[in-house]
Amino acid sequence: MNQIEQINRDLEKTIARSVRKFRRAKEWSLDKLAEITGLSKSYLSQIENCEKTPTIPTLLKISYAFKVNVQALLGDEPSGQERVRLSIVKPSEQRSIIRPGTALGYEYKSLTHKKTDRIMDGYLLSAGFEIPSEPFVHEGQEMVYMLEGTQEFIYDGEKHIVSEGDCLYFDSDRPHMSRSLGDRPARFIAVFCNPIDR
Repeated sequence: MNQIEQINRDLEKTIARSVRKFRRAKEWSLDKLAEITGLSKSYLSQIENCEKTPTIPTLLKISYAFKVNVQALLGDEPSGQERVRLSIVKPSEQRSIIRPGTALGYEYKSLTHKKTDRIMDGYLLSAGFEIPSEPFVHEGQEMVYMLEGTQEFIYDGEKHIVSEGDCLYFDSDRPHMSRSLGDRPARFIAVFCNPIDR
């Protein structure tokens, strides 16, 4: 196993432990978590047993159910810290949370991980060239700002072509997916609303 594979395996284990920990803390069965998230019981079991690596939209569904930030499922959410009022994340501090190649070439880098009481999760993304087999559907709203490249963005069955400088803002409870067009991956910033009860 090379270093990247080991890092990915460690991340899978962290996610599995976190999902199980939060589920047990709420005294929920897998059936209950499946009912709340809309994910299948077998898929959730595979996540908890390190047999599947969930995508960011799947992690969002699970985190919303537990009323925690996505970073808490990744083991990056410190607890008991003093509230951070300002967070600055330098390029060297951005955290790759899913390795390149996962979710059809999508690469996610967290831009907001230092703010523990945040109501938004922001990511710098690079998109793959293939349309995912299943669209993303998750609670909340999402904003996407295109930095470079061109994407085909499919929202609720309608296709849109977006490129550098375009901004999308949408309800993310409708099916949506995208892929890069052209000869280079599209890069964009995506901000997800985090509907945690305050």
